[in-house]
Order: sequence, then structure tokens, then C-alpha cells
Amino acid sequence: MTVVTHVPSPALQDCALTFLESEPIDLVKAAREHADYCRMLELCGAHVVRLEENRSLADSVFVEDPIIVFEETAVLTSMGIESRRKEGEALAAFFRAHRKIERIALPAKIEGGDVLKVGRRIYVGISPRTNKRGIKALNDIIQPFGYETIPVRVNGCLHLKTGCTALDEETLLINKDWVDITPFNGFRIIETLPEEPFGANVLPIQDTVCMNEAFPGTIALVRSLGYMVRSTDISEFVKAEAGLTCMSIPFLANHV
Repeated sequence: MTVVTHVPSPALQDCALTFLESEPIDLVKAAREHADYCRMLELCGAHVVRLEENRSLADSVFVEDPIIVFEETAVLTSMGIESRRKEGEALAAFFRAHRKIERIALPAKIEGGDVLKVGRRIYVGISPRTNKRGIKALNDIIQPFGYETIPVRVNGCLHLKTGCTALDEETLLINKDWVDITPFNGFRIIETLPEEPFGANVLPIQDTVCMNEAFPGTIALVRSLGYMVRSTDISEFVKAEAGLTCMSIPFLANHV
């Protein structure tokens, strides 16, 4: 397991926001949190890659959005907002050694934060950053590999994975106020706690579920279900509308 990350940009304060108001971000603390985040991934058994090529771009630490990596290919996304569209080339340059690169072009819009992979089922949020054309474009690329693409309505949050992630291939952690659960028939559904609505964003790495330590009730809930959990503080990145999944791209390394 390899996980690609990117160091935080000195311009992080200028990050794009949709549902949150801007508040001061402590860049020194953010750098420390990111280092701790990477150490957590390493403790889970992952090899962590730390890119630096996009340091001038405010949102570049959120590597999940510009590229979606599958076993067979890597899809460079079109991104939902113009300010983030320069981020993809550095990621494409890295992944070119591991995957064939495909691209989604405007007016199709899609971001990786809206793409939840559960086995061969690919759930894609219809959100402020992803439209139906983006979902169709992704489906056209990955359907020949045997993937099923399933649209999901998202309301009140930035991306699908803000309100829904998979604990395993049978179990989802969901905020039902933000995500339409209809497409998830057949899964075991674990609902977020009312006092921790952002707790649905978790990051499984190997046999461990990585979680935001700001949500102790959700951590206790997930542990009570038998999962091994590691947690870390990402409070400065939460100010940038981020979750655990936003800052990494897990994949199994191979060569084209």
C-alpha cells in the first residue's frame, strides 16, 4: 500500500470554501498536523509519498480531488472550480509511472472527494463540485474494466465523502441529513451521531480505520463495532473544509 500526499501550501489561507466562512489558519500548526497525519498512515503500514510540486497552489494538500486512481487506470479530473484546475498535472506526472492516465474535460465536472469506491461499485456524489456529465464521463472510462457507477444525491456538504465513507465493503458510515441513502440498499448503515455530523469521513488503510480525533463519540462507536482505529488532529485543515480522505490517495503500486 502506497499513499500519496502533498505538503501544505504556504497559501493555504486562500483555500476555496463553499459551506464555511474563512477563519485564520495557523500554518505552523497545519504543517505539524500534516506530519502527524503522515506518521499515522505509516503506522498503518503504508509507504507515504510526500509531493511538493504544487506548493504555490492554496488547495494542493487536498490531493484526493484532482485524480481518481483505480487498479487499471488513473483519471485526471476536471475539478468543480477553476482555482484548483492547475493541481492535476503534478499528480499525473507522478502516477504516469504506475497507471495509464485518462482525462475528464469540461463541461463535465468531477472531483475525487465525490467518488466512493466500494469494491467494483463506484458511488459518485452529485454535489456542488460534481455534475451528471462528470459522472457519465467517469463511467465511460471505467465501465470497460467492470466497474458500476452509481450516482448519489448530496445536500448540505461539499462532497459525497464528507457525509459517507466505507468502513469495509459491507458497512458504511453515513450522515443521512447530507447523503441520500437510497443507492446504498443492502449495506449495513451506521449513522453519524447528531453532535458529530462530520464524523462520517474516515479513511481505511490496511486493517485500520483512520479517524479525526475531534469526534470521540464516533471513534468510540467505530471501535465498539470491532474496528481497529487510529486518530489524529486535523483541526487546521477542517477550517479549509477538509476531512481525513481529502489529503491522501491510497493505491497499490505497479508499473505501466
